[in-house]
Formats: sequence, C-alpha cells, structure tokens
Amino acid sequence: MFYKKAEPPEEGDIVLCTVKDVTHNSVFVALDEYVNYEGMIHISEISPGRIRNIRDFVKEGKKIVCKVLNVNKERNYFELSLRRVNQSQRINKNNEYKQEQKAEKILEALSKKLDKTLKEVYDEVGNKFLEEYGLLYTALQEIADNPSSLQKLKISKKTETALLEIIQEKIKPIKVRISAKIMIQNSSTDGIEIIKEMLISLNKENTEIKYISAPVYKLTIEATDYKQAELDLKELTEKFQQSLKKTNSEGSITKEK
Repeated sequence: MFYKKAEPPEEGDIVLCTVKDVTHNSVFVALDEYVNYEGMIHISEISPGRIRNIRDFVKEGKKIVCKVLNVNKERNYFELSLRRVNQSQRINKNNEYKQEQKAEKILEALSKKLDKTLKEVYDEVGNKFLEEYGLLYTALQEIADNPSSLQKLKISKKTETALLEIIQEKIKPIKVRISAKIMIQNSSTDGIEIIKEMLISLNKENTEIKYISAPVYKLTIEATDYKQAELDLKELTEKFQQSLKKTNSEGSITKEK
C-alpha cells in the first residue's frame, strides 16, 4: 500500500507483518502498516508448547498477525508475539487490511478521475480521512451511509463530486434487518378492513409486512444499524398499541430472536 503509518505501534497493538528472516530461535519481520519498522519474535512467542522446528510455523515471505509486547522507540524495534493473537483478532486484522487495500483502490480511481497523483489525493482527501476516522475504509463506509458527512472535511466541490460517484459505485451502504411477529384480531363486522388499515399504517419505506396465516403477519425492518432498527420497531409498536385501543382490536408485536 502507498500509505504507511508514521507513528509506531504501541504495546498491545495487533499488527500485520511480513516474515523477513528465520533463525533457529527467532523470527524477524517487517511491520507492513508502518514506515521502516521491524520487529522480532522469540521462539517462545511463536506457539504454545515445545517447538522442534520453527519453520513449521513461519517461513520467509509469509504474512502473519502479531501482538506488540515491547517497544524500543529509540531503535524503532519491537518485540512481538504470534501465539498471543487469537483467531478473532487475526481475522479482524486481515479483514481490516483488505478493506484498507480496497479503500486505497478507490483513492487511486479518484486520482485518475481528477488527473492527479495518488500522493496529491492523499494530501487533499486521504489524510483527512485518516485523521477523522483512523481508517480509510471506515471513512468511505461512513460517506456511503451518509453522503453529507463528507461536507465537514471541506474538500473542493470537484473532488467531492468525483469521490461520491466512485463511492456509490464501489461501496454499498450497510443495511441490517430485524424481524417481528404481528398478531392482530378484530371480531367486528368490518374487522377485516380495520386490520388492513392498521397494517397499511405500519408500512414505511424501510418496512415489509408479509401474511403468514391468520392472525399472524411478519414485520421486517431495514436500517443502517441495529440501534436505528430497534428505534423504528419501538415507534411502530407504540403506534400499533394505540391503534389497538382505538379500534377495540387485540394483538401484539413480538421481536423475533
């Protein structure tokens, strides 16, 4: 990647590394996300238990995810651990790096669209993303979900327009769904029409209601995050309960697990 972090990692950070050299009791690596920083993994930090051959676990050129144990900022040198990284941390770091690569591809597309170098695009846009969000992809995803958030970065209108066009093409807004079961009954002579009107009143742009079998219906709510979906469900439930009282109907909305 073009972008490399200038500031060194801190103790406890999870970092992506490339193995440069393997000896009988140590592994030397380059820290992929940082500028000219290297680290060392002692054989005791490769894997739990006894190790007969260190090359059974690592080889030159292999990418590995490590945890920073100690930092020597004067020497720009780091003691790392491979065995103290759990599977979840390893997956998250690899996914994060892949997302950053994808994000940089978007900045490359922007540089071509604006007829600028990638460095110029970083100076105008990329560095602002990193300062504001910490990660490029996080910034791009936020803009995909909420395009108006780009305005606070105060970039040129030409760059803003071009970037939005690329983001809309390359990144889809995050959508989450929650479901609930609707039960509704009304025994009056016009009960069917009352139920129909109540269900129509619950229908919004981000909702879908399906008939299951009388008196059960399924409600699906789509939103950008779970918090918003939960708020929408709460609002619809309150509206539904008010309608039940007004129409002398019986019913409930129950969130599905």
